Amino acid sequence: MRLEAIDILFRYDNGNRQIINNLSMHMDKDERLGITAPSGFGKTTLCKILAGYEKPDSGAVLLDGKRLSTYKRYCPVQMVWQHPELSVNPRLRLKETLKEGDRVEKHVIEGLGIEPDWLERYPSEVSGGELQRFCIARALGQGTQFLLADEISTMLDLITQSQIWNFLMEETTRRGIGLMMVSHSEGLLKRVCTRRINLDQLGVKQ
Repeated sequence: MRLEAIDILFRYDNGNRQIINNLSMHMDKDERLGITAPSGFGKTTLCKILAGYEKPDSGAVLLDGKRLSTYKRYCPVQMVWQHPELSVNPRLRLKETLKEGDRVEKHVIEGLGIEPDWLERYPSEVSGGELQRFCIARALGQGTQFLLADEISTMLDLITQSQIWNFLMEETTRRGIGLMMVSHSEGLLKRVCTRRINLDQLGVKQ
């Protein structure tokens, strides 16, 4: 299975600022693809387009040759955001947050180090690192084919970063999930990725 962006054009600020210009790229399910570029070059925007959160001005996102927009129920391309507190409903207990995913398996919850008593808490009652574990677990539902990770461990301590990335590498490899990660950490990119793309050299304008 392949995830493709075909001739993507995207503008900000009422169409006056062009940030992604005729970008074409792809990734396969057996890849761990790193996305790099200086700040302001559209890394998060690209993730949002690939996951269906943003619609490009022109071009298309294809999953195995079909437009991503044709997937009406659970989207096979899932995104984990840098700031977990902005991607959860603060009024839901965390066990309900997990139910927003597609049948998240017990071994995912355990593998990410989620403690059973956290399930009854609200997002404001756990740390940022603990909340990010829930967001990652939610994104690893059974229907997930590609996982987009946008600076997901920036706010975490080194031990937690290591635990999460070790699990993600093992889980995506085991299940054949394509992993795309955005990071400014050269060491992390070298450790995780099998291939890298530098956006400031590939159809992206500042």
